[in-house]
Amino acid sequence: MAVVFERPSLLKRAMPWFSGFDGPLAFAVFLLVCAGMLTMFSSGYDHGTRFLDHGRNMLIAGFIMFVVAQIPPQRLMTLAVPLYVLGVTLLIAVAVFGITKKGARRWINVGIVIQPSEILKIAMPLMLAWWFQKREGQLRPLDFLVAGLLLAVPVGLIMKQPDLGTALLVLAAGLSVIFFAGLSWKLIIPPVLLGVVGLLLVVIFEPQLCAQGVRWPVLHDYQQQRICTLLDPTRDPLGKGFHIIQGMIAIGSGGIFGKGFMQGTQTHLEFIPERTTDFIFAAFSEEFGLFGNLLLISSFIFLVLRGLAIALEAPTLFARLLAGSVTMIFFTYAFVNMGMVSGILPVVGVPLPFISYGGTAMVTLGMGLGILMSIARSKRLVQT
Repeated sequence: MAVVFERPSLLKRAMPWFSGFDGPLAFAVFLLVCAGMLTMFSSGYDHGTRFLDHGRNMLIAGFIMFVVAQIPPQRLMTLAVPLYVLGVTLLIAVAVFGITKKGARRWINVGIVIQPSEILKIAMPLMLAWWFQKREGQLRPLDFLVAGLLLAVPVGLIMKQPDLGTALLVLAAGLSVIFFAGLSWKLIIPPVLLGVVGLLLVVIFEPQLCAQGVRWPVLHDYQQQRICTLLDPTRDPLGKGFHIIQGMIAIGSGGIFGKGFMQGTQTHLEFIPERTTDFIFAAFSEEFGLFGNLLLISSFIFLVLRGLAIALEAPTLFARLLAGSVTMIFFTYAFVNMGMVSGILPVVGVPLPFISYGGTAMVTLGMGLGILMSIARSKRLVQT
């Protein structure tokens, strides 16, 4: 008697590859991707091939997310040290013989031109999560000091380029790992208080220094100009303050429900600078208003909460720290971008996740999502 084995369909064979994907996280990203495609079509339809290129970048990020999601957290852990060493080595190479554009040395030619600082957005949390995993159960204050040094080296090299936006993201990613690892509040409160005092001093004395043209020695000229512009954008309304003023006008003119899709006057009359990249939130706000902003912010909050939930349920310390740090990267991206467009933070080159145009940032976001999916998948495998 012959036994006939039925060949499973292609769909059934492919299902195991997708079964571990986290549904709520994928849903939040889907909402943000839809918002990004709509906004890019409106703000970039007369901007060459931005819309098509944005869609291509989304597909590339999706593919990277799918590939990274198949890598178990244990394998990711083995990549931590080599990736960190590679990133720091390339940053040193950039400082020595990197490519300079617009006064900043951030790129290096290794056959293709790359920006090594982007590597550290993922390599930094990987490295610190690896470090604390190795010290699990025997953490001492010295271990947190070493972690701080591991973080300070790349952040210092990136600040030297100078690239304040990327340095801020790498710093936030590293500090979140150190915090989630159990840093004592006794060590957290003093620098926070110093930061608050420093902020108060800036608010009190910086306007006078700006008016007198006095330069702060710890800041680059362009960084001090951004702070001066933040405190009073009307000092140079057609120059340094133009971005902030036009962004706030666009956000305010959107009202409750916005002017409507493709109806943004500030956007289509080209008053908003960088309307497809750093200031795309202003274009979104003008056309979809406060109601659209609430939906967008709610999607980001849901993504962050889901990422933190994945971190809480992760099976190992390494996975928990990595998931928590990657989640805070998404939060930092969104908070800093919306803050600078709204005029409450200095203007830095930080895109809005899944909304702004950009290839390198989209690859980083895809890797971050893949890591979260991988950790969520490993949790399910452990449970079963």
